[in-house]
Amino acid sequence: MALLEKIHTPADIKSLPESDLPQLAEEVRRELIRVLSQTGGHLGPNLGVVELTIALHRVFDTPKDKLVFDVSHQGYVHKLFTGRRERFDTIRQYEGLNGFLLRTESEHDCYGAGHAGTALSAALGMAVGRDLRGGKEHVICVAGDAAFTCGVSFEALNNVANTTERLIVVLNDNEWSIAKNVGAVAEYLNRLVTNPAYAHLHEKAAHFVERLAGKTARKLAGKLEAGMKNLIAPSVIFEDLGLRYYGPIDGHDVELLTKTFEFLKTQTEPVILHILTKKGKGYAPAIAKPDKFHGLGKFEPESGETVAAPTPTYSELLGKTLADIADRDNRVVAITAAMPSGTGLVGFAKRHPKRFFDVGIAEEHAALFAAGLAVQGMKPFLTIYSTFMQRAYDMVIHDIALQSLDVALCMDRAGLAGDDGPTHHGLFDIGYLRPVPGLVHMQPKDEDEFADMLWTMAHYKGPIAIRYPRGSGTGAKPKDQPKLLEIGKSEVLRHGKQVALIALGNMCEMALEAADLLQAQGIDAAVVNARWIKPLDTATLEFFARGCEVICTFEDHVLHNGFGCAVMEHLADQRIATPVVRIGWPDEFIEHGAVPIMREKHGLTAKAAVEKITAALPVRRKAAIAPTAA
Repeated sequence: MALLEKIHTPADIKSLPESDLPQLAEEVRRELIRVLSQTGGHLGPNLGVVELTIALHRVFDTPKDKLVFDVSHQGYVHKLFTGRRERFDTIRQYEGLNGFLLRTESEHDCYGAGHAGTALSAALGMAVGRDLRGGKEHVICVAGDAAFTCGVSFEALNNVANTTERLIVVLNDNEWSIAKNVGAVAEYLNRLVTNPAYAHLHEKAAHFVERLAGKTARKLAGKLEAGMKNLIAPSVIFEDLGLRYYGPIDGHDVELLTKTFEFLKTQTEPVILHILTKKGKGYAPAIAKPDKFHGLGKFEPESGETVAAPTPTYSELLGKTLADIADRDNRVVAITAAMPSGTGLVGFAKRHPKRFFDVGIAEEHAALFAAGLAVQGMKPFLTIYSTFMQRAYDMVIHDIALQSLDVALCMDRAGLAGDDGPTHHGLFDIGYLRPVPGLVHMQPKDEDEFADMLWTMAHYKGPIAIRYPRGSGTGAKPKDQPKLLEIGKSEVLRHGKQVALIALGNMCEMALEAADLLQAQGIDAAVVNARWIKPLDTATLEFFARGCEVICTFEDHVLHNGFGCAVMEHLADQRIATPVVRIGWPDEFIEHGAVPIMREKHGLTAKAAVEKITAALPVRRKAAIAPTAA
C-alpha cells in the first residue's frame, strides 16, 4: 500500500505521476477486498469505479467542485481519497464510517444518498444554485445506468437544458444495478455499446484525445465533438434532451478518463459522458456473481465465500411460499423493483417465469403496474423494501387503496436495517400506511406465522400489506399447509392480570423476556402477539386494558404515529385511562450499527421496558414490589 498510504487529500492524487496511477488503482482494490471481507458492504460497485474516482479527483477540486454520486454506495473509494483512509476499517460499524455518503461525515460529501435516481435532480439544483450565485465551480453527477430506469431521472433530464449551461453527467454503464438491468433503457444502451464502431473505440479514442490534448479548449470543442461522432453515433435520447453526448469510453482507462474530464471542464453546455465499467473488476468472485457482491456481509477474501444463514431468511421464505401459492392459484404474480435476490423472488422467477416481473428501479411504476394487474383479475404481490415503498406512497393511496384493488404489499426489511443505516431503516411504514382507509396491515412473530399471513393475503380481497424484518427469524418451521388467519384477531401467548405486554412481530421475543423479568419481581404479565396493526384487535385490547394496571406496547418502528399510538388512540376514544408504556424507536434518524447495539443504546430492550413499566405502576404496587426488586 505504498501509494495509498500517501493519499490524505485529493491533492495527493494530483501530485502523483501518471505512471503510478495503475498501481494506485490496484492498491485501492486490495484495500477494498481486505476491509469489506471483515465488515461487509458494497464491494462490487466500488471495485468498478476505482479508475473513475481517481480521474475525478485528479481533474476536479472537492469540496469546491461538487461530486454527486447516485445512491452513493459506490463512494467508498471517494472516502479513501478524502481523509478517511485511516478510519476505513470502521465502515458500516457502529460509530464508524457510514456505508453511504453523508454531509455530516466530510466536507467532500456534498450530498447524502441511499436511494437510486436522486443524483440528477440534486446535481441540477446545485448547478442552478451556482449559476444564481455567480459561482464558477463544477458540478458532476455520477449515476449508474440503472438510475436511468427511475422516472425521476428523466424528470431531471427534461429540465437540464432549460435551467443551466454547465453540468457534467457521468453515465456509469456496467449493465447491473443489483440484479441484471432490465427494460428498454438497458437495451438501448446496449445497442450503443455494440455499435460496429465500438470495435475500434479504445485505440481511436485514446489517440484522438492524445492528439488534441495540447491545444486550447476553444479549438478543441468542435473537433472533439466531430471526432467522437466518428467513433460512435451519439445517443439520440440524450441529445434531444439537450445534453451533448460523448462516448462510450473505457471507464477503466484512467489516462483517457482524465483527459476527457479535462476537456469536459471547458464546455459551456450540459454534457453526458457514457463510460463502460466492469462491476467487481479485479476480483474474480465479484465478477462471477455481481448480484451477490453488490452488497454482502463478511466473506473469505481468497474464495469470496460467505457464511450461510443458519435458517432461511424471511426473504427466502417469501419466495418459496409465494411460489407454492402460485402453484395452486394462477392469478398470483410477483413484482420487484430491481431486487429479485434481495426480496427472495429468484426461486419464484424460476418456477413461474411468466408471472414474475422485474420492472427496474421504478417503485412508482411497480405500484401502478400492480394496480393494473389487479383490475384484470390478477393477484399481484408487490415486494419492495419498506424504505423504498415510501417512493410509491401516492400510488398506494390514490391508485390501490382508493379503488380498493386486490394488491398485496410485501415490505421487506421493516424495522432497523442495521449496518446500512438511516437511508435503509424501515421505521416509517406503520406511520405512513396506518392512516390509509381500508388497508389491512400486519406483521408476523415468526416464520410459521409469516407463511400463514402470506396464505391469508392470497385469499383476501382488497389492499393488504405485510411488514417483516431483515434476515432470519426464530427458526420456526412453517407448516406443510398454511392456515387462514382471522383478520384483526391477535394471539394471547401468555396470560396475566397485572400488566399486559402487547408486541408486534419480531418484538414478541422481547416481550416474553420482559414478562420473565417482571415475574421475577412478583408482577404477573400477559403477553399478546398483536399480529394486526390495522385493524386492531380492539376486543382483546380492551379486555386487558380494563383489567390490568399497565399496558406496554413493543414495535420495531418509530414511536410517532406507530403501533403504540394506535393503541393509545383507541383507549382514549373508549375513555379507558390505563397507562400505556411504549417501546420503540425515538423521533430521530437512527444511525448505522448492529441491531443489538442500537437497541441497547435507544432503550429497546426487555430491561428498559421493565423499568418503564414498574415506573408506571400505581404507588401501592411499587411499594409492594420494592423489596423484591432490591
